[in-house]
Amino acid sequence: MNAPSKSSVILMADDDADDRLLAQDALAECKFAGRVHFVENGEALVDYLFRRGEFKDPASSPRPNLILLDLNMPKMDGREALREIKGDPDLRRIPLVVFTTSQADTDVGAVYELGANSFITKPSAFEALVRAMDTLRHYWFQLVELPEPKNRP
Repeated sequence: MNAPSKSSVILMADDDADDRLLAQDALAECKFAGRVHFVENGEALVDYLFRRGEFKDPASSPRPNLILLDLNMPKMDGREALREIKGDPDLRRIPLVVFTTSQADTDVGAVYELGANSFITKPSAFEALVRAMDTLRHYWFQLVELPEPKNRP
């Protein structure tokens, strides 16, 4: 079993500022000991992972151990970002949880076809969000064994 680590990094892509803030508060509430980085769309997510533009510096854009991905975002939506991430031999190793308001069966099936590791509909109540984040924290950072992140130049 993995021990909780200060080096644990969650990267969340979500265009809704309120959802980002609520996720940050929920992770703090469930005592997530790692770091959380946020991007506002799929394009920024892919730039972060490929270390392009404002994300060139590995110190300020560390390789995540887990990606939380909203589907409906501007510039590049979550489906397109998911396709790019899971199409890359190094990035596909990073667990990716689709975390979205969608409940459409077509979205669920499509994201699993593209390689998502999980699909979670965002809870609407804060207490339920805290429980969801605590479950994610426990599962991905304590229960399962994750490969060491590969760093890109």
